[in-house]
Amino acid sequence: QKAAESLKPIVPIKFYISSRTDTGVHALCNAAHFDIQRAPGKPAFNEKQLIYSLNYHLRPEPIRILNAYRVADSFHARFSALSRTYVYRLLMGCTHHSQIPVFEKDLCWAPRGGHLNVPAMRDAAQFLLGTHDFSTFRSLNSETPFRSPIRTILQADIQPSSGFLSHHYEHRGLEFWELKFRSRSFLYRQVRRMVGALVAVGQGKLTPRHIKELLEIKDSRAFPPNAMAPPSGLFLKSVEY
Repeated sequence: QKAAESLKPIVPIKFYISSRTDTGVHALCNAAHFDIQRAPGKPAFNEKQLIYSLNYHLRPEPIRILNAYRVADSFHARFSALSRTYVYRLLMGCTHHSQIPVFEKDLCWAPRGGHLNVPAMRDAAQFLLGTHDFSTFRSLNSETPFRSPIRTILQADIQPSSGFLSHHYEHRGLEFWELKFRSRSFLYRQVRRMVGALVAVGQGKLTPRHIKELLEIKDSRAFPPNAMAPPSGLFLKSVEY
């Protein structure tokens, strides 16, 4: 918003962003919309000018504008979204936090105990698909009384992935995996709770059937204590329109 104000609009600019994330969560791509009005006689900005100008003023910040599009007045970055996709990065094979590659610091989660039972995690993830009351899988906040706990999970995949420069240290036996979730919207900390529960299944602390039982309980207090995944491994991958 501060960068856009540097473009000298004649009406104050307000950004409307598609998704908010917890502190420590990353975004590979997010979306926002705003209206910009130039002084009379000046031509409207085109998309390339906006990208270049905004990035110029954003240079000190860890933010980059990737694309800009002219949209209809009815478009809203948050309410027009059809779905949102999150990716959670897991690192397996670490018996101690000192084994996490320094270039992956704060970009993944290495659960204690090394390897996880991925087939059991995949079986458990199937229970999350579809439309459910996710009360057990949300943290409570000030918005809880006003938001329905019903959500529809369109995708819940667990696939092997690659780490940054990991082909240079294959001998260390580290494995990267990605958990991908897609839904129109998610509840407060829902993804981190789902990941934490699936990791607990992978560690043998829960069975896949426990995930179904947690859904049926519909009570956030029933969620296993200290099982929520940390924010560092979570990435907002994309917002679909």
